[in-house]
Amino acid sequence: MLANKKAIVTGGSRGIGRAIVNQLAAEKCSGILLTDIAFINTPEECAAEIQKEIGNSDTKIHAFKADASSLEDAQATIDAAVKKLGGVDILINNAGITRDNLLLRMSEKEFDDVINANLKSVFNYTKAAIRPMIKQRSGKIVNIASVVGLIGNAGQSNYVASKAGVIGFTKAMAKELASRNINVNAVAPGFIQTAMTDKLTDAQKEPLLKVIPLGRMGLPKDIAQVVAFLCSPMADYITGQVIAIDGGMTM
Repeated sequence: MLANKKAIVTGGSRGIGRAIVNQLAAEKCSGILLTDIAFINTPEECAAEIQKEIGNSDTKIHAFKADASSLEDAQATIDAAVKKLGGVDILINNAGITRDNLLLRMSEKEFDDVINANLKSVFNYTKAAIRPMIKQRSGKIVNIASVVGLIGNAGQSNYVASKAGVIGFTKAMAKELASRNINVNAVAPGFIQTAMTDKLTDAQKEPLLKVIPLGRMGLPKDIAQVVAFLCSPMADYITGQVIAIDGGMTM
């Protein structure tokens, strides 16, 4: 489905980002460059681990250390992708952090750090990636937002603001880049089973599951499969959309 396509996935070394890397590899992308600000080992070891994990020698995996909140690092990532992969067809803006707190207790740094990592990063990578995309007159950009950007959440004003901003930015870019044959969409995950949610007790999970009609948390692959679809030719006539992947929580 994505044969010969070259992709960049920010925050791709773990969680949802890693699931997206694996799914794009399963769809036969020829090359994927994933970024993170910190790797458990080295970027090279991470790339080798994922290369072995996917069991697909046709997809070449590269890892690149970069701070998503830095425009300079974003440009360096795009330059590396052009050099290592031969171009950029797909950009997945997945990098993000949380610094939850009630507003009365939230520090300015907690607010700024989340906005920079979650929203400014999308500006940084999109700005850097669209130059080669415009030149080739094609591209797919998928931004990872969140259902809380649609409905809000107490104790996450910084995170909610960042994800609501991602949604607005997605729609603006979809209009701005449509004439260049570049599709820009977003997905809004709900409660997803990750290392973070694995730490919750059954008692803590119970109220969360009550607001999900399907009665379970999502899996990273649930997000990755929709992202891969939006990057494929099957989604050529879809742009400016926000797809909630939340088990029916926001309907």
